[in-house]
Amino acid sequence: MTNVSGETLRRRPAQRRSLERVERMLDECARLLDEVGYEALTTKEVARRAEVPIGTFYQFFPDKQGLVRALALRNLDAFLGRVTARLTEVRLSDWTEMVDLAIDEFVEMKRTTPGFAVVDFGEVLLAPGGPVIEGTERTLDTALKNNVIVADRLRTIITDLLGVPGGPGLDRALVVAVEAADAVLKLAFRSRPDGDPELVGECKRLVRRYLSDHLPDS
Repeated sequence: MTNVSGETLRRRPAQRRSLERVERMLDECARLLDEVGYEALTTKEVARRAEVPIGTFYQFFPDKQGLVRALALRNLDAFLGRVTARLTEVRLSDWTEMVDLAIDEFVEMKRTTPGFAVVDFGEVLLAPGGPVIEGTERTLDTALKNNVIVADRLRTIITDLLGVPGGPGLDRALVVAVEAADAVLKLAFRSRPDGDPELVGECKRLVRRYLSDHLPDS
């Protein structure tokens, strides 16, 4: 089940049936994003495909934007869950391998997760790789840009794993790293539908070299 917060939904689903309905609506939203794109996405079609009354849709989501925000949050939770699971499965020799692992998981989700090529962690793209629909850079939180929230969630994993003390310097570095990775990975998916592997490699090198000034050697 999705870990969408109560603040994201109009009404928190309390029963299993309601939770399943919310999941179905998010699943169909993701599929429709791949099929028709964001601009042609309608709440009516999402409800129809999810086999729920349109009134039920509006019990949980205020509008199309609210639905997409919930999907973006689910995507972010899924990505962080995948990264954390991989980190428990492998033995890392140093933090640079965690960079590669996180980027690999993101690329894999771009290739395989429904809707992720159009909406990953908030920004809405007209097509894989961009351009970005104006006004969606704060989908997750009206006060903060999406990448700031992503960087903050990653910081928790990094400090827990490496024991690196937090602080403004690390916070700023992670925002820069996420922004840089985002830009290069967009370029990779504009170049090739499945992501140009050479540009993905350049993204890894860029982030590792930049963060080497802010994280310990081992």
